[in-house]
Amino acid sequence: MEITLSALHGRWTTLVVRELLRGDRSYSELRMALPMLSDKVLSDRLAQLGEAGVVERDRRPGWPPRVRYALTPSGHRLGPVLQALWDWGAEA
Repeated sequence: MEITLSALHGRWTTLVVRELLRGDRSYSELRMALPMLSDKVLSDRLAQLGEAGVVERDRRPGWPPRVRYALTPSGHRLGPVLQALWDWGAEA
Protein backbone atom coordinates (compact mmCIF):
# COMPACT_ATOMS: atom_id res chain seq x y z
CA MET A 1 0.00 0.00 0.00
CA GLU A 2 2.81 2.42 0.82
CA ILE A 3 4.43 1.81 -2.58
CA THR A 4 1.16 2.64 -4.34
CA LEU A 5 0.61 5.77 -2.29
CA SER A 6 4.17 6.94 -2.86
CA ALA A 7 3.71 6.51 -6.63
CA LEU A 8 0.55 8.63 -6.48
CA HIS A 9 1.78 11.31 -4.09
CA GLY A 10 1.45 14.92 -5.04
CA ARG A 11 -1.51 17.02 -5.90
CA TRP A 12 -3.02 16.34 -9.36
CA THR A 13 -1.20 13.02 -9.86
CA THR A 14 -4.38 10.99 -9.82
CA LEU A 15 -5.92 13.30 -12.45
CA VAL A 16 -2.98 12.69 -14.78
CA VAL A 17 -3.40 8.94 -14.30
CA ARG A 18 -7.14 9.28 -14.89
CA GLU A 19 -6.53 10.96 -18.24
CA LEU A 20 -4.04 8.30 -19.28
CA LEU A 21 -6.48 5.54 -18.31
CA ARG A 22 -8.58 6.88 -21.19
CA GLY A 23 -5.72 6.23 -23.62
CA ASP A 24 -2.29 7.49 -24.55
CA ARG A 25 -1.96 11.26 -24.85
CA SER A 26 0.46 13.87 -26.08
CA TYR A 27 1.63 16.56 -23.70
CA SER A 28 -0.62 19.14 -25.37
CA GLU A 29 -3.63 16.81 -25.09
CA LEU A 30 -2.95 16.44 -21.38
CA ARG A 31 -2.64 20.23 -21.03
CA MET A 32 -6.03 20.71 -22.71
CA ALA A 33 -7.65 18.03 -20.56
CA LEU A 34 -6.14 19.46 -17.35
CA PRO A 35 -6.11 23.25 -17.81
CA MET A 36 -5.81 23.87 -14.07
CA LEU A 37 -2.27 22.40 -14.05
CA SER A 38 0.71 24.57 -14.81
CA ASP A 39 3.30 23.32 -17.29
CA LYS A 40 5.76 22.78 -14.44
CA VAL A 41 3.34 20.69 -12.40
CA LEU A 42 2.32 18.56 -15.38
CA SER A 43 5.95 17.97 -16.34
CA ASP A 44 6.84 17.12 -12.75
CA ARG A 45 3.93 14.67 -12.40
CA LEU A 46 4.77 12.93 -15.68
CA ALA A 47 8.42 12.61 -14.62
CA GLN A 48 7.41 11.30 -11.17
CA LEU A 49 5.05 8.75 -12.69
CA GLY A 50 7.72 7.69 -15.16
CA GLU A 51 10.23 7.12 -12.35
CA ALA A 52 7.63 5.07 -10.48
CA GLY A 53 7.11 2.86 -13.53
CA VAL A 54 3.50 3.97 -14.00
CA VAL A 55 3.90 6.01 -17.20
CA GLU A 56 6.08 5.47 -20.25
CA ARG A 57 7.19 8.20 -22.61
CA ASP A 58 7.34 7.33 -26.30
CA ARG A 59 9.36 9.80 -28.36
CA ARG A 60 8.98 9.45 -32.11
CA PRO A 61 11.63 10.78 -34.49
CA GLY A 62 10.86 13.64 -36.83
CA TRP A 63 10.41 17.34 -36.68
CA PRO A 64 8.87 18.38 -34.50
CA PRO A 65 9.51 15.33 -32.36
CA ARG A 66 6.30 13.64 -31.26
CA VAL A 67 5.99 12.44 -27.71
CA ARG A 68 3.17 10.31 -26.38
CA TYR A 69 2.55 9.30 -22.79
CA ALA A 70 0.89 6.01 -21.90
CA LEU A 71 0.34 3.92 -18.83
CA THR A 72 2.49 0.87 -18.34
CA PRO A 73 0.77 -2.42 -17.44
CA SER A 74 1.48 -1.50 -13.82
CA GLY A 75 -0.16 1.88 -14.37
CA HIS A 76 -3.27 0.29 -15.85
CA ARG A 77 -3.67 -1.75 -12.70
CA LEU A 78 -4.21 1.52 -10.82
CA GLY A 79 -7.60 1.96 -12.51
CA PRO A 80 -9.60 -0.14 -10.03
CA VAL A 81 -7.63 1.38 -7.13
CA LEU A 82 -8.52 4.91 -8.19
CA GLN A 83 -12.14 3.89 -8.80
CA ALA A 84 -12.32 2.45 -5.27
CA LEU A 85 -10.90 5.69 -3.84
CA TRP A 86 -13.42 7.71 -5.86
CA ASP A 87 -16.30 5.53 -4.68
CA TRP A 88 -15.19 5.77 -1.07
CA GLY A 89 -14.87 9.57 -1.31
CA ALA A 90 -18.31 9.89 -2.87
CA GLU A 91 -19.85 7.99 0.03
CA ALA A 92 -18.03 9.90 2.77
